[in-house]
Order: sequence, then structure tokens, then C-alpha cells
Amino acid sequence: QVQLVQSEGGLAQPGGSLRLSCAASGTIAAIYTMAWYRQSPGKQRELVANIAPGGIINYVDSVKGRFTISRDDDRNRLYLQMNSLRSEDTAVYYCNADIRERLTMRTGVYWGQGTQVTISS
Repeated sequence: QVQLVQSEGGLAQPGGSLRLSCAASGTIAAIYTMAWYRQSPGKQRELVANIAPGGIINYVDSVKGRFTISRDDDRNRLYLQMNSLRSEDTAVYYCNADIRERLTMRTGVYWGQGTQVTISS
């Protein structure tokens, strides 16, 4: 069994910073692309950033220059450093990963439990 467990989100003021983390555990053979998504009330879930095993990274335009995605493949962890936060960054953030499970050798898409990030003065 594979699972993604996210750290708690939090509350920050506009212009502040937060760091999210996500830990993959279980019967993992390989982890491929990892990503952060977010969903605000009344909006569709959107891709914030993703990172491939080779380090290729993509960001949604609205977070470029403010957010940094990174991964630690030795610890099976994913991070999102969020700086210069804005009120519009308020959302539930989800980590996501394509993972090959070791017992079945099947690759599936896994999601973290989601964590609330609120930006407010």
C-alpha cells in the first residue's frame, strides 16, 4: 500500500511565506512525476507545479518567481516553498505523485489528504 501524507498548512499574512511537505511511504518501487495542486472554493483544482525525476519543473504562471517545488528522492519527499504569498493563494493544497507499487509493479496516481493554506491579514 502506498500513501502520501502532507504536513499541515497554515495561516500567513500577505507577503509571508509557508512551506509544505509531502511524504510518500509504503511499498514503493519508483516515484515518477510529483506535483502540487490547489483548489479554492468554487474553482476547479489546478496544477501549481510539478517536478519530474530528472528535475524538469513546471509552474503555473501565477506562482512563477514566488513558489519553489523540490523533491528529495532519498527520503521520498516533496516540498513547496511559498514566498510572497497573496490572498489569492488561499486554497486547499494537494500533493500528487505517479508511483509504481512494488508488489504489483503497477503505476498509479496517488494524492495526499490536502491541507488548508490561508493568506489573510
